[in-house]
Amino acid sequence: MTYTPPKILSFEEFITEYGDNTRYELIDGELRDMEPTGPHEAVAGNIAGRIYVEIFHSQFNWIVPKTCLIKPPAAEATALRPDVIVLDQEKLSSEPLWHKEPIICNGSTIKLVAEVVSQCVARVPRVEATDEPVRVSTNWQDDYARKVEEYAFLNIPEYWIVDFRGLGGLQFIGNPKQPTFTVCQLVNGVYEQHQYRLGDTISSDLLPNLEMTLNDIMPI
Repeated sequence: MTYTPPKILSFEEFITEYGDNTRYELIDGELRDMEPTGPHEAVAGNIAGRIYVEIFHSQFNWIVPKTCLIKPPAAEATALRPDVIVLDQEKLSSEPLWHKEPIICNGSTIKLVAEVVSQCVARVPRVEATDEPVRVSTNWQDDYARKVEEYAFLNIPEYWIVDFRGLGGLQFIGNPKQPTFTVCQLVNGVYEQHQYRLGDTISSDLLPNLEMTLNDIMPI
């Protein structure tokens, strides 16, 4: 049996083939099929709604786009698709791709990102037309590890990890596993992480008037 290495997508190939499909993102050339569920989308929608209310009340010149990709400058074949992203509207004029496609290249444009942890798969694109895509199980590692590094490198002030099912590893959310909301706040280029459980009031330096608990955004 001859082994054929899986095809790796470039950023440009990903945008052409999957850029308009909100269930996919690209990490190191590997296609991620997020397969969002109803509860996942409900949580993401609840978070976006709460953030928008705070932006409106505080009269910040920020927006919460429906969909958006991040192209990290140091990663050639990566296109991250946060569940929720907050952008500084004044800085969009400096984005080289924004006026053609919803893609952000400059970390300074981004005020906050939120990822809702869920099960997903890595989908390797077909090498030949007759091949079936190979699906490899993956889950929370990207949100708790890879994206922590990527978003810190981009100097994004806050990164929220919303693990409403308690899927993260014990080293990230403790033992016993339980629903956890992690607020990562950038300090000297590194994220300081603060964890909140059900019933805890969540604190955000970026949105100081935020009044929210993990209970408020849990799916029915």
